[in-house]
Amino acid sequence: MKKRMLVLSAACAAGALVLTACGGGDAGESADGSVTLKLVAADYGDKASNSSTVYWEDVAKRFEAANPDIKVDVQVVNWNDIDAQVKTMIQSGNVPDVLQTGGYADKVADDLLHKAEDVLSPATLDNLVDTFAEAGEVDGVQYGIPFVSSARALFYNKKLLADAGVTEPPKSWADIKAAAEALKKKNPDVVPYALPLGPEEAQGETLIWELGNGGGYTGEDGAYTLDSKANVETFQWLRAHLVEPGLTYGNPAATDRKTAFADFAAGKVGMLNGHPSLIQMSKDGGVDYGVAPIPGKDGALDSTLGVADWVMAFKDSGHQEEIRKFLDFAYSKENTLKFDEMYNLMPVTEDTLQEMTSSGKHKDLEPFFELLPKASFYPLGDTSWDAVSAEIKKSGGTAVGEDPAKVLGDLQKKAEQIAANQ
Repeated sequence: MKKRMLVLSAACAAGALVLTACGGGDAGESADGSVTLKLVAADYGDKASNSSTVYWEDVAKRFEAANPDIKVDVQVVNWNDIDAQVKTMIQSGNVPDVLQTGGYADKVADDLLHKAEDVLSPATLDNLVDTFAEAGEVDGVQYGIPFVSSARALFYNKKLLADAGVTEPPKSWADIKAAAEALKKKNPDVVPYALPLGPEEAQGETLIWELGNGGGYTGEDGAYTLDSKANVETFQWLRAHLVEPGLTYGNPAATDRKTAFADFAAGKVGMLNGHPSLIQMSKDGGVDYGVAPIPGKDGALDSTLGVADWVMAFKDSGHQEEIRKFLDFAYSKENTLKFDEMYNLMPVTEDTLQEMTSSGKHKDLEPFFELLPKASFYPLGDTSWDAVSAEIKKSGGTAVGEDPAKVLGDLQKKAEQIAANQ
């Protein structure tokens, strides 16, 4: 399919989301000939008033008004429960029509999904941001349809750095070390650099740092490279220059992202890698924060870790044309813009991005959108990734307290075993 690279203007901003759906079988056919699509969506709200139910029921109502022969049954599920519930649906034969959740590769492996080009019009396909659309591919074929996105950047406390004599945000690892040393000398009670390598965020923080040294989780052939020379060197540097000198938490392998974010928002952390949700947390905490590109070994990266949530369409129901109509409607600018602004997330469609860029209402997100076109991703199209990610979360952070070569070597062996058993 033809795709365009995303063009960003000087002012950028936006928001991100996730969507889910489910239904299937003959239950979707009504006596009057109408079709009911089952939509199950992950809930991005933290209370009833901002539940995603409100959004999706409104979308469904307007879609049904324009398409009286198609009904949409909306079910919104807590993020903690959605994957288990969908698994039960599939096992019981109640296969979804449309599903949005965190991953799609296992559904592709079981041959459950439509190709994206079969359930999206050419115009909707072409409107997806390249980097995120390509991250939805398995063996060069797109099945995962990105619905919302996020990215990572360096957050820093402007006042703490200024008080320590640091006049500009770090651009390299050496800059991170120097700024952290200055912070510790000026204010010993502050954690200079938060390094959350606990089970909540180890896979993200790890990849961010490895990208800064030209490493990563897989090679060009798609095979795992967890213990590559570049990755081992990355953890050797972290251990020698941040952990052992006491410039981060005492035990990064037991430190979760939520702890690091809360401490930054409370003015107790000088620097950390974060995503857009930290913006509001920082404002609520009264922190004068700055955002900059991720520092790499030799200078600031022009890329970042990209994260997306996914929509997928199931083949079982036979409702391909009805699904296409609904997804084209759901991906219209009116709807994606509303959702992105509702949750202060970032879009994955070019028209919504351009709208948010030109509106001037999303200045806080400009640094993230400047990085999105070259975002790097987890190996999402590999069915073994979820299990490998779980292993990285479990023990990857110990590489800054133990021998990095051994820890990463053990992880590499586990990854190879998992991949071989898929």
